[in-house]
Amino acid sequence: MAMTNLPDEASAARVARAVLEARVAACVNRLAPCQSQYWWQGKLEQAQEYPLLIKTTAGQYEALEAVISAVHPYDVPEVVAWPLAAGLPAYLGWVRGEAAGNAAVPPTN
Repeated sequence: MAMTNLPDEASAARVARAVLEARVAACVNRLAPCQSQYWWQGKLEQAQEYPLLIKTTAGQYEALEAVISAVHPYDVPEVVAWPLAAGLPAYLGWVRGEAAGNAAVPPTN
């Protein structure tokens, strides 16, 4: 699972589409805007940002980071990731397949 924040809805949509078209993620959730507070260049700042939750794999993280860095409007974009402790095996298999560019049909029950 990876995450980044964008300054507006248009850039959030652009970054989401870029990572999906590059096939380095299976799914991107564009979340509702939030208020972020942070230090930047020695000043305490506040801004509205649009978070993206990105479903990818550890093997695709480096490529994902490169795509985000190339299209993100910030000088230093937040790009972070964390491992999943567990997940529905069929869903995780779908993420692996899609993030690798291999569309997979989930098994039927």
